[in-house]
Amino acid sequence: MSFSAKSGALLSSRAPRCWWRRQRQPQPSCAAVGPAWSYFGGSRPRPILDMSYSRHFLDFQGSSIPSSMKKLVVTKLSQNFREAVTLRQDSPVPLPGDGDLLVRNRFVGINASDINYSAGRYDASVKPPFDIGFEGVGDVVALGLSASADYTVGQAVAYVKAGSFAEYTVVPAKQAVPLPAVKPEFLTLMVSGATAYISLKELGELSEGKKVLVTAAAGGTGQFAVQLAKAAKCHVIGTCSSDEKGGFLKSIGCDRTINYKTENVESVLRKDYPEGVDVVYESVGGKMFDLALNCLATKGCLIVIGFIAGYQNPTGLQPIKAELLPAKLLKKSASIRGFFLNHYLSEYKMALKHLLKMYERGDLVCEVDFGDMSPEGKFTGLESVFRAVDYMYMGKNIGKIVVELPHSVNSKL
Repeated sequence: MSFSAKSGALLSSRAPRCWWRRQRQPQPSCAAVGPAWSYFGGSRPRPILDMSYSRHFLDFQGSSIPSSMKKLVVTKLSQNFREAVTLRQDSPVPLPGDGDLLVRNRFVGINASDINYSAGRYDASVKPPFDIGFEGVGDVVALGLSASADYTVGQAVAYVKAGSFAEYTVVPAKQAVPLPAVKPEFLTLMVSGATAYISLKELGELSEGKKVLVTAAAGGTGQFAVQLAKAAKCHVIGTCSSDEKGGFLKSIGCDRTINYKTENVESVLRKDYPEGVDVVYESVGGKMFDLALNCLATKGCLIVIGFIAGYQNPTGLQPIKAELLPAKLLKKSASIRGFFLNHYLSEYKMALKHLLKMYERGDLVCEVDFGDMSPEGKFTGLESVFRAVDYMYMGKNIGKIVVELPHSVNSKL
């Protein structure tokens, strides 16, 4: 079921939905209309006792919700994003249920794992077609009755939910995060920031003076690992692929940057940190994983939050020297810990609250990369998601890659 072009209001309850056309007069509730519910079959909807609720379901200040929208859909399982994903021009705009919000996406985030998702690596039972995109920031343009207890039309929200690569996304209200404004910086915290915060807090056991190595340190999540480790008064080393990225890392407090294109990472770590590093925040995999493992100090911990070097391979993996792994760990009483954000959702709201406060105080830099320096310019519109994914895998980004979704709809939102 989708939005009708002439429909300006949605009243939703656990009983069948009721529709109202936009009028100049105040809209009555379903209960006030009487027989209107009978046109949809079933029992009478739950009465709306508070008449002020009805305004929540109107299009905001003359904005209109179209009947169709653009969205990206996985139509073929593949780690090649361009082969796997199709841009659909006329998908129905979804309807929010009783506890849902309809969010008009303004900014969506690009993640390295987008191609894992398009390859079906997270759930082997899922078959195409299915929606893609993990996170978004936008405005609430319609919502269900229960959801209106905490949200209103026009409110800025962020969310983490599959299906963000679309102009409109239905989001359960309990999964949404209210924001003071629609800003791309908030989007950087939803997956990338939360991953760094929770993994370092739960697994890293950071304390003053510890040496922390962050691989891909200038990327979407690496930037937060650097800053959070510095906030814990650690000594931070960051690997990167250019002097420009090195400059950015120094600006956010990184003590030692290693440009792996011009420096030998293993030699630098062996010379400058002969006793090893205490914590590694590792997202690259392959040879970088091997180097990180070798540089662990006694009782050191290597946290694996990803292995992007292998994602484009058919298996999703890059070979490592696993045959020596048990001996290396035993020799140093070291450990390797994996971290997957979905397994720590009980910590998510607390983490996000803390990160938002840090940002609002000016204690956290949320670097956004819109692709302004990419060959075809800024990432604007769903069409540019393909370029944005390519840009990530070329290793060009500094900070979180974000795509802006402008809307031609005449709206005051």
